[in-house]
Amino acid sequence: MNTALISRRRFAQLLSVGTAAAVVRPVISFASSPFEAAASTVIRLSANENAYGPSPMALKAMTDDFNLACRYPDEQNDVLIEKLARINGVNRDQILLGDGSSEILKLCAETFTDKERGKLVAADPTFEAILNNASVNGVEVVRIPLTRTFVHDLPKMMAAASGGLIYVCNPNNPTASITPKTELREFIGKTPRETTILVDEAYYHYADSPDYESMIPLVKDHPNLIVSRTFSKIYGMAGLRCGYCVAQKDTIKRIRPHQMWDSVNIMALAAASASLNDPDQVPNGRRLNNEVKAFVTSELEKMGCQSIPSQANFFMFDCKRPVVPLIQALKGRNVYVGRLFPALPNYMRVTVGRKSEMETFLSAFRQSIA
Repeated sequence: MNTALISRRRFAQLLSVGTAAAVVRPVISFASSPFEAAASTVIRLSANENAYGPSPMALKAMTDDFNLACRYPDEQNDVLIEKLARINGVNRDQILLGDGSSEILKLCAETFTDKERGKLVAADPTFEAILNNASVNGVEVVRIPLTRTFVHDLPKMMAAASGGLIYVCNPNNPTASITPKTELREFIGKTPRETTILVDEAYYHYADSPDYESMIPLVKDHPNLIVSRTFSKIYGMAGLRCGYCVAQKDTIKRIRPHQMWDSVNIMALAAASASLNDPDQVPNGRRLNNEVKAFVTSELEKMGCQSIPSQANFFMFDCKRPVVPLIQALKGRNVYVGRLFPALPNYMRVTVGRKSEMETFLSAFRQSIA
């Protein structure tokens, strides 16, 4: 019996379920999957995933390309790069794909920081992956606290840098706050060319503040600017792993030799390319996220817990007490939330899930603080 055909049929069954939901796409699961069974009792609000899942177009594309799993993804790489270049208004040679944007961050740490080229400068708190990548290679990491309004302190970050790499996560993880576009544009314009700037826009699609905009248009005038994006968030592909960056051609040439060949798998490429064709994935994802986020932060405010204004699919709020015991108490009730961020020891980061999941979180949180 052909096991590949069985798998393909099961995938097609998943697709039919996903396509049936026009607006709210249900979580699709293999009934017999041991992975699904292990997670079935857990409310997972810890990893900033999109609970609504990928586009039905992405599911169909993966089904259609099942028989290509035995091939290396050269042609599919080219298709996605061409599409991303067109969408972002850049040339093909200005795009580098990655195994999620996390690979892009790692590559930038390896390419632009070391004892000779310079240190890594980042906010505190921020997404730690790139800090860990640099540290493990013996690179000095300088952490600059966010301002009192949870904005990157760009003047202090520039003053701390000398060559090397400045990492700006915007919207920032874990605070879900933004650094205003005018401040960031001016900072990019003033940063010396020998210092590389990496702007991480993983949560770009969720941000709707008039003070926010992508820095991709600035790449054409700044050879030291790199902007990274991911399909892990609003496109619901965290488990598939696909991301990319935009930079000038020569900058991409510097990064590429550090990358493993064929790091993005063929199913991720098919899904990512198809996702870009779905006109509903981004607006529906943003709308659902905003509706549920407004509900849960409002309920927390009634409990006296103030949230940092969020421009992402997660939020951070002040528990007014050490957060670690609360994280552990919630875990004991099968509700997983974000880890401790030492710079904000009383703040909890929570991913925005479905409304039913957030109701479970609120109930567990009330019990934990009682």
